[in-house]
Amino acid sequence: MPKETAVYTHGHHESVLRSHRWRTAANSAAYLIPELRPGLDVLDVGCGPGTITADLAELVAPGRVTAVDTAPGVLEQAATAVSERGLDNVEFAVTDVHALDFPDDSFDVVHAHQVLQHVGDPVRALSEMRRVCRPGGVVAARDSDYAAMTWYPEVPALAEWQELYGRVARANGGEPDAGRRLLSWARRAGFTDITPTAATWCFATPESRAWWSGLWADRTTGSVYAELAVEGGHAGAGELAGIAAAWRAWGARDDGWFMVPHGEVLCRV
Repeated sequence: MPKETAVYTHGHHESVLRSHRWRTAANSAAYLIPELRPGLDVLDVGCGPGTITADLAELVAPGRVTAVDTAPGVLEQAATAVSERGLDNVEFAVTDVHALDFPDDSFDVVHAHQVLQHVGDPVRALSEMRRVCRPGGVVAARDSDYAAMTWYPEVPALAEWQELYGRVARANGGEPDAGRRLLSWARRAGFTDITPTAATWCFATPESRAWWSGLWADRTTGSVYAELAVEGGHAGAGELAGIAAAWRAWGARDDGWFMVPHGEVLCRV
């Protein structure tokens, strides 16, 4: 697939947004928080339903946050989330990270969470993020790494899910193992002052197991990802139903443990 033409593998099914709305600055951007202070201007790339955006806006107020995404519908949800928290320092715009519609040196902080794994040219995306960041500012990116996800107990159908998701995502022009590549991509984008780190999500309580397994079971049969898996010849509906059932069975166990690793880069401009 040509660069910059990647398809967003997850889409905006309810099961996807259920996951995205759980995200906060504390659980998804902790590495960036020490860099934030009142008065900074922030660009939040690929903001989704806006829960991280709202946290960033609180941390930099009276500074401004500009939240962007390629999907107008999800920006409406983000605007609602921001409004419900009484924030008035957030603006929204539809734009593509490969060609950000902002002048050079527009922001003090440029942030992207779980974005670069889905784009056609992550190096160009990071270069654009660097272009719109002011000298002395920071570009922050965090992405998961699907091949490094691990769980207990071993469930063959979840291993099938892991392999299948990788095939579907790459066929759509993305890179599901983006976390381990962030440092390399950032260097190719021209950054020289980079702090690379890693962090994890862990789902091991009864509540978090049920939530995580349920949303992935629903994604596997009802989301754009499911449609793309079938249309691309990667899996049949029966196989997807089997994987979804395995997710639910794993989530019902009392000893299930699942870890999602993330790579992170904090790049100074």
